[in-house]
Amino acid sequence: MSPKKIIIDTDPGQDDAVAILLALASPEDVELLGITAVAGNVPLPLTARNARIICELAGRTDVPVFAGCDAPLKRKLVTAEHVHGKTGLDGPQLAEPTMPLQDRHAVDFIIDTLRAEPPGTVTLCPIGPLTNIATAMLRAPDIIARIERIVLMGGAYFEVGNITPAAEFNIYVDPEAAEIVFKAGVPLVVMPLDVTHKALTTKARIDAFRALGTKVGDMVAAWTDFFERFDMEKYGSEGAPLHDPCVIAWLIDPHLFKGRHINVEIETVSDLTLGMTVADWWGVTDRAPNATFIGDLHADGFYALLTSRLARL
Repeated sequence: MSPKKIIIDTDPGQDDAVAILLALASPEDVELLGITAVAGNVPLPLTARNARIICELAGRTDVPVFAGCDAPLKRKLVTAEHVHGKTGLDGPQLAEPTMPLQDRHAVDFIIDTLRAEPPGTVTLCPIGPLTNIATAMLRAPDIIARIERIVLMGGAYFEVGNITPAAEFNIYVDPEAAEIVFKAGVPLVVMPLDVTHKALTTKARIDAFRALGTKVGDMVAAWTDFFERFDMEKYGSEGAPLHDPCVIAWLIDPHLFKGRHINVEIETVSDLTLGMTVADWWGVTDRAPNATFIGDLHADGFYALLTSRLARL
């Protein structure tokens, strides 16, 4: 089988960085057509910077990076420096990127790519707020039918929220965008906190990254060391979840994951539960299924895949 053509839409973030590196290390499985940056974990100038730093770390300055939307569709931007640090990639000191940011807007790149590639051959991989994806759909509705699928990190149900009691960060930042994407009719695979919280770092797993003896291995170990301190204190867990690499891992080996095809609705009105992904896990409504909502993964297999692929860089 030929590799799946993908666009990663991202707001890096240490875990976003690991997801991008996993994709770049897996050319037999995924062909990364480009990276589109969106405001989320940190403001847009930093997410666009961070995406280029990650490409340079992997020696892949050929991958085009585009800056997209700098604010949600209808709301003030909420960021997460309290988790990722002021740069979004806090931890080791990193040099400023030298590869250029592309002149085209990220939304234009998404639209142009979906129109240029054969229908049903491009998968979108949003691992930040869904502003760029929804904006592309609003601006060019014809692209919706051309998307093969969307595999995204966002939402939560049994694990409830991580930015509010009810909402996961990516969906909460731009719930109106999420509503557009979830109602678009595109095949959706969702990696909520329910599964990513089972992809926990441990000392042994971080040591395995460091034991690769490479710049990438050392950087990923340092990033996860920095990133995990917040969640370990918050949840009292042994390690921290590596959320975003689950998206790329599913594309490489979906057998590592288990989920259900169910209805998922986005709350956009309530002050109390704004951004909640209301997942009909038990099928108690007559609402039509619109997403494969992942609930479990083989954590050891996930980390074995991650470590073996990062060893290539």
